[in-house]
Amino acid sequence: MDPLTLDILVTILAGILFLVGLTGIVLPILPGSITILLTMLVWAIVIGGWTSWVAFGFVAVFSIAGMAASYVMTGRNLKKAEVPNWPIVVGIVCGIIGIFVIPVLGLFIGFLVGLYGSELYRRRDAKLAWESSWVAIKTLGIGIAVELGLGFLSTIAFAIAAVVHFVGA
Repeated sequence: MDPLTLDILVTILAGILFLVGLTGIVLPILPGSITILLTMLVWAIVIGGWTSWVAFGFVAVFSIAGMAASYVMTGRNLKKAEVPNWPIVVGIVCGIIGIFVIPVLGLFIGFLVGLYGSELYRRRDAKLAWESSWVAIKTLGIGIAVELGLGFLSTIAFAIAAVVHFVGA
C-alpha cells in the first residue's frame, strides 16, 4: 500500500473515531475525550510531520482541560449542593437501561427517572428531591457542554492538520 493511501485511510478512521469521541462526551457509555486524545496521538504517529504534532499538542490541551473542567466543575457544584455520587450513578445506570427500553430518548428519560427516584428515596420529600435533581442536571449539563465545546475545538485542530497535511503533500 502506498503511503498516500495509508494516510487517507488513517485520516478517515481518525475522523470516525473523533465522532465516536464526541458522542462519548454526551453519552456516558462511550469514552469521550480519551478517545479523541488517543486517536490524535495515533494519527500523529502514523502521519508524522510538524503539523500533526502541533495539532496533537492542541488536542492534548483541549482534551485534558475538557475532562478536568467537567470533573472539577461537576464535583464542586454537586458537593456544594450536597448531592452525593450514588444518585448520579443510579441515574446513569437507569439511563443506560433506558437506551434499550426507549430508543433515542431513553438515555435522558432513564437518567432523569433514576436520578429523581434516588433523590426522592434519599430526601423523602418530592420538592427537595426535585431541587437537588435539578441542581445535578444543570451541573452535569454545564460540565458536558464545556467538555463538548473543547472536543469540538479538538476536532477543528485535527481537521486543520489533516487539510494542511494533504494540501502540502
